[in-house]
Amino acid sequence: MGGKLYLLPNLLDDSLSIEPFLPISVNQAVREIHGLIAESEKQARRYLRKFLTRDEMSQVPLKILNEHTQDLQECIEPLKKGETWGLISDAGLPCIADPGANLVWLAHQNQIELKTFVGPSSIIMALQLSGFSGQVFSFHGYLPRDVDSLVSFLLHLEKKEGSHIWIEAPYRSQKMLDLIKKTLHPSTRLSLAVNLTTDRQRVVSQTIERWKKDPFSIDKEPAVFIIVA
Repeated sequence: MGGKLYLLPNLLDDSLSIEPFLPISVNQAVREIHGLIAESEKQARRYLRKFLTRDEMSQVPLKILNEHTQDLQECIEPLKKGETWGLISDAGLPCIADPGANLVWLAHQNQIELKTFVGPSSIIMALQLSGFSGQVFSFHGYLPRDVDSLVSFLLHLEKKEGSHIWIEAPYRSQKMLDLIKKTLHPSTRLSLAVNLTTDRQRVVSQTIERWKKDPFSIDKEPAVFIIVA
């Protein structure tokens, strides 16, 4: 009998309480898992601490799956033996802009049962709050780091139909905003969603022309960027 892989939602900010953002079904699912797969041991412990006692946490084995993971066999083997494991991302929903998607694909190939749960997604929330159309949209993950490549990619997105969404490492958010204002056409619209779901949440949608006059700054805060030409 094959095992199960639970795609467990995470909070967008560790300081928050789970009650307003995660359904009660997640509490039960965490108590059912034999182990947890996460991007780091530290993040896994933080997650389990929201559901389990210290003694209960110590009984849950962990496996690491991140951008450095070369072999997924260690993660898939317990599932092939019939165990139930959970998979989380550092924030939000797993498998979106993180390596969890590779494990889900492998689970399909091994007839592992998959179950997902409702939870916060910064990408969808940012699009909802932007005032931009969700009829046609694309998520581009992390854009190129090289400045010349990044400029070329931004100009490429500006020519394409729909709403274009991406994220950036928080410490690079301000540099991204500055480059966008220098690069894109004054009539292009940019929405910036910062610290979603927290009491520090800020969402601003306006043209590049208006952004150039706006003193808005991002102090190493998590942000979602959306443009529409």
